[in-house]
Amino acid sequence: MRKKNVFTILSLLLLFIFSTAIAQTTGKISGRVIDKDTGAPLIGTNIVVEGTQMGGATDSNGEYFIINMHPGVYNVVASMIGYSRVKMEDIRVSVNSTTNLNFELSQQVIEGEVIIVTATQLAIKKDQTSSIRNISSDDIETLPVENISQIVQLQPGVVGSHFRGGRSSEVSYMIDGVKVTESFNHEAATVEVTPAVVEDMEVITGTFNAEYGNAMSGVVNIITKEGSNKIEGTGSVNLGNYLTSHDDIYVGLDAAARIQDYTISLSGPIIKNYLNFIVDSRYFSDRGYLNGIHRFNVDDYSDFRNYPDSYISSATGDNSYVDLDDNEKIFFMGKLTFKPIKALKTSFIYTHNQNDYQNYSHYYFYNPYGMPTNHNKSNMAALYINHMLSQKAFYELKLSYNKYENGSYVYKNPLDPRYVHDFYSSGTGPGFSTGGQSKGHNLRTEEKYGIKFDLAWQIHKNHNLKTGIDLTKIKLDQQSYSIRNKYEGTDLESVYVTDPVTNRRTYPNYEPEVRSDLTTYTDKYIKEPEQFAAYIQDKMEFQSMVVNFGVRFDYFDPKTVYPTDWRNPSNQDYFEDESRMSKYPNVDPQYSFSPRLGLSYKLGDVALLRFSYGHFLQIPPLNYFYQNHSFSVTELAQLGNPLLKSQKTVSYESGLWLQLTKEMNVEVAVFYRDIYDLLSSRMNYTYSQIRYGLFDNKDYGSVRGLELRYQVRYGGFSANANYTLQYTRGIADSPDFAFNRAGEDKDPVNKLIPLGWDQRHTLNIMAGYNTKRFGASILCTFDSGMPYSWQPITESPLALINLLPNNQYRPAKFSVDLQANYNLLTIGGVDVKLTLLAYNILDHLNENSVNSTTGRAYTGIVRPIDITTYRSDFSEFEDLLQNPAMYGAPRSVKIGLGFNF
Repeated sequence: MRKKNVFTILSLLLLFIFSTAIAQTTGKISGRVIDKDTGAPLIGTNIVVEGTQMGGATDSNGEYFIINMHPGVYNVVASMIGYSRVKMEDIRVSVNSTTNLNFELSQQVIEGEVIIVTATQLAIKKDQTSSIRNISSDDIETLPVENISQIVQLQPGVVGSHFRGGRSSEVSYMIDGVKVTESFNHEAATVEVTPAVVEDMEVITGTFNAEYGNAMSGVVNIITKEGSNKIEGTGSVNLGNYLTSHDDIYVGLDAAARIQDYTISLSGPIIKNYLNFIVDSRYFSDRGYLNGIHRFNVDDYSDFRNYPDSYISSATGDNSYVDLDDNEKIFFMGKLTFKPIKALKTSFIYTHNQNDYQNYSHYYFYNPYGMPTNHNKSNMAALYINHMLSQKAFYELKLSYNKYENGSYVYKNPLDPRYVHDFYSSGTGPGFSTGGQSKGHNLRTEEKYGIKFDLAWQIHKNHNLKTGIDLTKIKLDQQSYSIRNKYEGTDLESVYVTDPVTNRRTYPNYEPEVRSDLTTYTDKYIKEPEQFAAYIQDKMEFQSMVVNFGVRFDYFDPKTVYPTDWRNPSNQDYFEDESRMSKYPNVDPQYSFSPRLGLSYKLGDVALLRFSYGHFLQIPPLNYFYQNHSFSVTELAQLGNPLLKSQKTVSYESGLWLQLTKEMNVEVAVFYRDIYDLLSSRMNYTYSQIRYGLFDNKDYGSVRGLELRYQVRYGGFSANANYTLQYTRGIADSPDFAFNRAGEDKDPVNKLIPLGWDQRHTLNIMAGYNTKRFGASILCTFDSGMPYSWQPITESPLALINLLPNNQYRPAKFSVDLQANYNLLTIGGVDVKLTLLAYNILDHLNENSVNSTTGRAYTGIVRPIDITTYRSDFSEFEDLLQNPAMYGAPRSVKIGLGFNF
């Protein structure tokens, strides 16, 4: 019956699909052509986009439109017999936007005369009904950045990975309109491309249209380049290092090139006018700026419990410096574009990403080889079909497959014989690891199959109907282990051998094993949830107003079961009363509708007023549905909840864009968000009074703020600045926040508090001067402090008060970055370029985290008892406080030699 209902819903939705929409990968050009002298509309004027087969003709009102334009820069020409041709040059078409170009033609005086004009900024902004930032390939080239996340973080309303005060899991990432957000935590993209292949990038931080879903705070949509009929190529070799005066904090930074970055890209025709390609690859290696000291090996045993009278300190390391935050990445993207006929375009894209990195742990500073390494790998293949049905309608079909692997472990095989006995980790006293290894082992594979169909129909000049469907099938294979010892709990476990010469202790009885999935040491499962979405939207464009109205339908089936009695979820307690014994029925699918509304109104020829409103729903990350899927309960275990429902945000936004001069404009936006049914957790009790955590939808948050943006461009000079004022309030920073407080016997938070990313002020200023021969740009960023939970020392009377979390703010952060390039020479049509990229050129110490008692990094309140009770023969108590990871990256400089043709 359940499957029958699903297919009935899908059938009904497919019926209404064939009445509308535009995909998230194209833009539109529209406008009007009149006689310059009389103002009369010119009927039958030809509008041609140079270098393409795209164009149109004006109707009886002199109006025209050209849909299905790939984002990029074009020259647009209007021509009519008896009139001079008018060309508008360097017209930028952005994804999901309409560029309005109005032409005024004069009667021809000189045969063959071509009049060149430029478009106004208002022509591009007219249909913007919310905070949408389009970053073009030209913009990216002038920024001191080297990856997509850096570009995103420079946009107004973005604080780290948080969009307008939302959690980091509330953003959706897309490549060419295909969702690439990982589903387990929903915090990152599984596919990453280099800035070199980005044609246009759409960052939406406010409300967004009905075509976007499963996101509450923002959308990042990247449109990749296509090969042209001209062979083009670029490549570069870049080497860099960290050049800092703070060598007492960042120890062991050698003079060798710690940063290596190699890129190569090639594009052009395979069959001219029919089949084009683009290939891009990059290798990036950064050994980082945080080192450890190899004092201990993993099989060293130390015991400082009786220090200094008698203790064991076995240190067989060579005391060399070891990288503890290294990062290695491999990027590859290949794209074929086939245009067999004017009305049909097919593209095939393949991407490969691989990332191996470590997250610095101060605990492993002296035992660096006991730390785990993180591994990510993804392969995506997608087929795009774009078919123009007529001058007024087209559809896009996207078929995609994405395999993403994520792991964190010391060795990939959890039974690897190189794992050592757990007793080596018991060096009590120093607060640092003196042996042993991390025994957590996580390996997850996510396979995602997607079908996406979008249809666009420009009914007439005022109505652009949009509709689409999106079906996603996910196969989630999760393997999470806590590696145990086969001899654990036996007399053999504690047997050791002492070398009579070196006095070194070894534990021979160790064999790694993985326990049953019914225990809390293992969480292993395969789940195959399904998601379906459909939307319908009308973009109504009038002379002075644009209205976007749409409705979205979302459907989700977790494809799992749930226990009927949460007081006995795994039937660990047996009762003859069957009502106290859980049964395990299937979870019913959930579905929802969400309306979206946005409008913009043109105020004269230099200003645009906009307003938008919408309901935005998002399925919680899959981890919170399936965690501890066997429902095994031990004291303070956490269980996923298959009955979780969608989180919901209601957003309001109003904005004003004003053109001050032809080269200068300013924009202001105010926004407010209510966040309901936010993912949280609560303390549950079994019949036998075992406490455990269960995820639910009980949290609430609210955000309000203001954004200012200023832009100026004059010749080769450009500058922009954006400022965000934001207040972010809620009950919990994370889903397990309330459960953790309850486990520590702390009172629940019963009022709205600043959330952990409540950064009050964010300011970004960028200025640059760029020509064909040379260019330079400088970026200044200022971030006011984020909250932290101040805690008094135990001797203070304030220690008796139950203080709310996030009660104080960290110091502000400031950084200046620089990018410069100079064309050295040209050989046979190949330009050779010298580049410079420097981050934090002032070498400012930015405090990312602080001590909870002092509010500053690298410090702490040291009491006499702390010194007298500290037990170590190789470190001091202050070493525990002086964690270099509390600071951000020091100054880094990267110099490169590149070529392009």
